[in-house]
Amino acid sequence: MGRDILKELNQVIPFDDNYGHAEGNSAAHIKSTIVGMSKSVMVDEGRLALGTWQAIFFCEFDGPRDRRVLVKVMKD
Repeated sequence: MGRDILKELNQVIPFDDNYGHAEGNSAAHIKSTIVGMSKSVMVDEGRLALGTWQAIFFCEFDGPRDRRVLVKVMKD
């Protein structure tokens, strides 16, 4: 599924499309703006409360790079 999403994003937002951003990573910025950079998920009895067909994907549009992934668990 993740590959399908990336394939479609690459068709809509190609890497090289004469962008004005000088760093050469405009496509990555646009993709991350559309997809978002954070997600809140409920945890029920120690498990992520996701639906049958739901999943969480980490998307790196400007890499590969070393990244820190932060997880914060908040109690109700």
